[in-house]
Amino acid sequence: MDDLLALTGILHVTWEMVIMWGVVLGLLYLAVYKNFEPLLLVPIAFGALLANLPTEGIINIPVGDHPGGLFYYISQGVHLEIFPPIIFLGVGALTDFGPLIANPRTLLLGAAAQFGVFATFIGAIALGFSPEQAAAIGIIGGADGPTSIFLSNKLAPELLAPIAVAAYSYMALVPLLQPPIMRLLTTEQERKIRMRSLRTVSRLEKLIFAFVVTIICILLVPAASALIGMLMLGNFIRESGVTERLSKAAQNEIINTVTIFLGASVGIVMTGERFLKMETLMILGLGVVAFGIATASGVIMAKIMNFLSPKNPINPLIGSAGVSAVPMAARVSQVEGAKADPQNFLLMHAMGPNVAGVIGTAVVAGYLIARLSSG
Repeated sequence: MDDLLALTGILHVTWEMVIMWGVVLGLLYLAVYKNFEPLLLVPIAFGALLANLPTEGIINIPVGDHPGGLFYYISQGVHLEIFPPIIFLGVGALTDFGPLIANPRTLLLGAAAQFGVFATFIGAIALGFSPEQAAAIGIIGGADGPTSIFLSNKLAPELLAPIAVAAYSYMALVPLLQPPIMRLLTTEQERKIRMRSLRTVSRLEKLIFAFVVTIICILLVPAASALIGMLMLGNFIRESGVTERLSKAAQNEIINTVTIFLGASVGIVMTGERFLKMETLMILGLGVVAFGIATASGVIMAKIMNFLSPKNPINPLIGSAGVSAVPMAARVSQVEGAKADPQNFLLMHAMGPNVAGVIGTAVVAGYLIARLSSG
C-alpha cells in the first residue's frame, strides 16, 4: 500500500498548495460569477492550480537529452518578452484613436494619470522595496496588465505573479474602485458638463497619427519600442482599410490565443512558496493606492484645465479614463455622467484620455526600464 501511495502525488501536497487552491477558487469566482476580467483571470487561475499540484512534465527545465515541460516552453513567451507586445498589437487593432486626435487636449489627462505610477514608486521604496521592484509595483497604477507584466519581467521577475494578479484584478474592479473617487472629487454641476461634439477624423489623419507617434515615442524612449511599435502597427493595420483580414486576425485569433498562453504562464509561477508572503499583501495594497492616485490625478487635471480654459470645459469625469483599462474606464465615465444627466454622452470623449493612458503607461514603462535596467 505504501508503494502504491508513493506512486501518486498525494504525499507531495503541502499546506501552501492547499491555501493556494483557495486563492485559485477566489480568482475563478471573480472571473466566472462576477465577470471580472474572465479572459485573463481564468487562464491565470488554472495556471496557478497547476503550479500548486504535484505535476510532472509541466514546468521542469530541460536537462541533457530530456526536454523541458510544457510550460517551460510556453512561458518563454513571457521571458523573451513576446506575449505582452503581441497583446498590444491586438489592442491597437481594436482601438479607435479618433477621439484622441479630435481632442488632443485629452493627452494631458492620460499623462496626469501617470502620477499614480510615480507616487507609488516612491511609496514602495519607502516600504523597503528596491527601485526595480518599486517601479514594477508602481506601474500597476496604469491599469495595464501587459505593460505590468512586461516591466516586471524586465526589472523584478520575482514579483511577476503578484503584480500581474494585482494589475488584472484592479482592471476588473474599475467599475467598483473608480466611481467613489470620481464622485468625491467632483460636484454635481461638474458631472453635468456637456462637452462639444467631436469632429470627424479622417482615415489619413489616423494613419499619420500612428506613424508620427511611433517615431516620436521611440525616439524619446527607445526602451518602449516593442510596446509602442506593436500598438501602432495594430492600429495602422486597422485604419489602413486594405488589411481587413490582418486586422480581424489581430483583433480575434491572435490576441485570444496569446491571452490564454500569457495568463497561464503568469499563473504557473504562482506557487505557494512565492505567493504566500507579506510582500504579496503589500503589493496588492500598493496597487490599490497606485490605481486610486492615477484616477484622482486625471480628474484633478481636468478641473485644472477647466480653471485655465473655462470657455471650453471638460467634464472632469473623463479624467478618470486616463488609466489604461480600455475601454472599461471610458465606460465608467459614461455611466457616472449619465447618473447626473441621462442625456449626457461621454463615452467617445472618455476614449481620448483612455487611449492616451495606454500610450502614456507604455512610455513610462520604457523610461523606467531605461533608468533602472542593468541589462
